[in-house]
Amino acid sequence: MIAEFRLPDLGEGLTEAEVVQWLVKPGDTVALNQTLAEVETAKAVVELPSPYEGTVSSLHADAGETVAVGAPLIAFDIGGDTPDSEPDGDEAATGEAADGGSAEKDAAPDAEKAQPNLVGYGAQPASSGRPARRVRRGGAGATATADAAVIEAAPHDALPPSAAEPAVGERPRSTPPVRAHAKRLGIDLVLVAAQVGDRVITRADVDAYAERVGAAAPVGTEQDAEMVPAAPPAPRGERAQTRIPIKGVRKHTAQAMVRSAFTAPHVTTFHTVDVTATMELIEQLRADRSLAEHRIGPLVVVARAVCLALGRNPSLNATWDEDAGEIIQNHFVDLGIAAATERGLIVPIIRDAERMSLPELADALQQLTQTVRAGKTGPADLAGGNFSITNIGVFGIDAGTPILPPGQSGILAVGAVRRQPWEHRGEIALRQVMTLSVSFDHRLVDGAEGARFLKDIADLLEQPGRAMLF
Repeated sequence: MIAEFRLPDLGEGLTEAEVVQWLVKPGDTVALNQTLAEVETAKAVVELPSPYEGTVSSLHADAGETVAVGAPLIAFDIGGDTPDSEPDGDEAATGEAADGGSAEKDAAPDAEKAQPNLVGYGAQPASSGRPARRVRRGGAGATATADAAVIEAAPHDALPPSAAEPAVGERPRSTPPVRAHAKRLGIDLVLVAAQVGDRVITRADVDAYAERVGAAAPVGTEQDAEMVPAAPPAPRGERAQTRIPIKGVRKHTAQAMVRSAFTAPHVTTFHTVDVTATMELIEQLRADRSLAEHRIGPLVVVARAVCLALGRNPSLNATWDEDAGEIIQNHFVDLGIAAATERGLIVPIIRDAERMSLPELADALQQLTQTVRAGKTGPADLAGGNFSITNIGVFGIDAGTPILPPGQSGILAVGAVRRQPWEHRGEIALRQVMTLSVSFDHRLVDGAEGARFLKDIADLLEQPGRAMLF
């Protein structure tokens, strides 16, 4: 029988998603929880696991097409007497058998197997045994692949088909932006995988391989132009334009920023701080062998200072609930860290950041960075947040007026650390200084409260030992 899999709600009430790429095609046999496709929501790229075992009957959307939540996405021929649509969870669990208890026992595994679950969790396997790992390249069974030295020495189009195509069920591990970059360079990720082994392929890996084989000229395709538009060369004297569809993260960011800017009255306060003592503390911590595995940098120390300052200034850790007519004060800190990615700006969350020590916060920030770079940030990692930090200093910028993420009462912009003449102990000395910019919701935070919050952070960065008093 034919069973349709409809696009589920991928979290946070998102209403649609764009199909980035299909990983199966009609006629393919799929296993339970096998990844069917990658779809891009307004917040993240999500892998869709299969809720069924069977054969792909048809695809209801093409790559690049936007699909509404609840709309048919893919159809399976799963055999048996399964209805033409996804079974309801309660019906699948309590289906009645015609001939008593034995029939109920026989039907239970099928119902369990056919029941789709939330994306990210996958369907429940029919067997309680240990799931088998997906075959990766580089194992003993990869006899059809070319030797790594031959792959490196030969250009892509000189390889035999068996070396340029992965075995059935295998796919190099990478992210959509990296795959798009490889396509533009005309690089097959299978060849790159032979060099990097069984790990996620990065953009740097693709560039390194391209440099080795001399792949300098990008090879454009229609799909590449849609993902990363490139302006065609215009004749001299003509004014060219490139039209980029507003979708995905860019669309969500625009909507959120407009909603925030015209809902919450923004106020931004600036303060330039002598952070010489903080930078000296960071050097001491980095030299400590017991902390060698923790990457403690200025952003980590600022994040810790923010958590401490929020404890003394609860109005900066609150939410304005217009519908309920209430101000919700949070007694925890879900700290957002703004991250610039190839897909646009996203703000993943470090949960319960106020409970973390400095090394724990450093580890959480490092893990967050790796997840963002790998393109594996899920909708749940972007939901909520009480207060956010944006590190504009990495771009060499000193100050700015950041816009609040919707629902939050404050956001701190961290400027670049610069050595410059500064008054110190009654004399002019060369010191390391940083400018902090905090924007806050004036419905929740008065000017004096915002100033006290910023001064608390500044005091902690000027004299890190003051943290003992907080």
